[in-house]
Formats: sequence, C-alpha cells, structure tokens
Amino acid sequence: MEETPLETLPALPRDADGPMFREPWEAQAFALAVRLSEQGMFTWSEWAATLAAEIREAQRRGDADLGDTYYEHWLAALERLVAEKQAVASEDLAQRREDWRAAYLNTPHGQPVALSAGRE
Repeated sequence: MEETPLETLPALPRDADGPMFREPWEAQAFALAVRLSEQGMFTWSEWAATLAAEIREAQRRGDADLGDTYYEHWLAALERLVAEKQAVASEDLAQRREDWRAAYLNTPHGQPVALSAGRE
C-alpha cells in the first residue's frame, strides 16, 4: 500500500508535535485496538490489513481520503475484527451503536451523553 505524506492530508488535526486526535473517542478506539492486539485478539499485521481494506472500501464509496475520516475507518476495522474473531456478535455491535446514537440525539446540548440505565 502506498504511503501518503502527512503534510498532504489537510484535514488531519495536528499540533506542533505532529498528528493528534480530534475527539476523545478516536484516542479510545486507538487504545482499544492496541490493547486487543497486545492481548492476542489479533496480530498487528491482521489489524493493518483490515484497516487498509476498510480505507480502500471507503475510497471506492467516494471518501476523499483527506484524513478527516481516518478514525471512522479505524473504528470500522476494529468492529470488523472483533466480530470476525467472535469476541462480540455483529448484532450486538449494531445495537450498541444504535443505543449511543439514540442517547446522543436525546441529550440536551452541552450535557454529557449517557446510555440508559442497564446499557452502560
């Protein structure tokens, strides 16, 4: 896979030290992938191949690949791997995603988003 120089990705957030996370969930998804790999859920080579496949699929769907959707692909790759490894059912992932979406949509602006009791 051809490497893209970081300076050619204008939407990739960065500070003086280089690329950084745009949102807390991106850092959490990053840490989760690293931890699951360290625990043997998947190899880093499996991870890289799955992430690359997610990015290629997104590009085929029209993603401009400017860096602003990178962690969306990261999350999709993570979800794909844990489902493939049967660590969690795809249906459970879909339900959890819907639970968070509903919680977000029903949370007043400026308030922390929380799942309903029993779903956290």
